[in-house]
Amino acid sequence: MANFRHPAWGASHAARDYSLAVKLAAADKVQLDDDVLYAAAWLHDMGAFAPWADPKADHAEVALSSAAEVLAGAGFPAAKLDTVRGAIRTHMHERTPEGPEALYLHDADALEWLGAIGAARLLALVDPNGAAPTTPMMAAGLEDMLAKVPARVLSPAGRALLPARKAELEQFLRNLRAESDNFRQL
Repeated sequence: MANFRHPAWGASHAARDYSLAVKLAAADKVQLDDDVLYAAAWLHDMGAFAPWADPKADHAEVALSSAAEVLAGAGFPAAKLDTVRGAIRTHMHERTPEGPEALYLHDADALEWLGAIGAARLLALVDPNGAAPTTPMMAAGLEDMLAKVPARVLSPAGRALLPARKAELEQFLRNLRAESDNFRQL
């Protein structure tokens, strides 16, 4: 756990993704392989952390190559590894998941970019010394998430959560815009 510390995609994010994926699947009455979902949820962003991180490679691709070794060392069933890798490969909102574990991890991860948690995650990335990413950059990133993510939430239960998450983030951005002279005083 010491390696998975990050305000936007660390251990707390992995735990929330797992929990939300379980809730979404239950709401849709879809049975998931919990071994697969749990492994994929906890390892999907591992490629962003030392010792696995590679700044020249996509973090999901790095996680794909690293997950097998980590899971083998933990005694994870080899027959389930391809399903874990599939869920890791497609966890990001712009990708298309295949299979139930991939779908519900994908939707949980996408919903993490909306609502209060989406705002908290992106604003936590702001460089406190004024370098990039700046607060205005992250506010623009939140607007980008509002524009792109909702169409990529695919499950019925995930789609049911969209109106509230969107409204929450939209209200936050309206308030932030009004209180910061249209983001110029951030």
